[in-house]
Amino acid sequence: MKRFAPVFFALAMGLAAHPAKAQRSYSPEEERNKRIVLDFYEQALNRKDFDAASPYLGRYIQHNPNAADGPEGLKGFLEFLKKTYPESHSTITNVMVDGDYVILRVHAVRVPGTRGDAIVDIFRVKDGKIEEHWDSVQPIPETSRNGNGMF
Repeated sequence: MKRFAPVFFALAMGLAAHPAKAQRSYSPEEERNKRIVLDFYEQALNRKDFDAASPYLGRYIQHNPNAADGPEGLKGFLEFLKKTYPESHSTITNVMVDGDYVILRVHAVRVPGTRGDAIVDIFRVKDGKIEEHWDSVQPIPETSRNGNGMF
């Protein structure tokens, strides 16, 4: 994660400096990267439509050790979702962009009526294509020691 230190430091400093306004203005390229990732996410994760999502993919280097690499790996995952969790839905609760990186905070619910998972998805976009993906997944617990919420 060393190479992400500047990204996360910049985001953290931006949030600390402007707690009421956590989002800065994005460059045209960053806005384009944001739109690419958001549309990709909707097509892939919510609609489970690989054909609609695939034009956004570059090499799609997968860093989740439980997921297969490349576009074919994503295709297999979406087939698994369609078959096993056809009603799954992911709600993006926050979007942060820093250059080629688009970072999403996501509430993913595979089975309606369950608490689901809190996810941080990180995408690297190159030349208009999603080149890499990282994620961290945390189940939402039944109780919390604070009242801040996860989103």
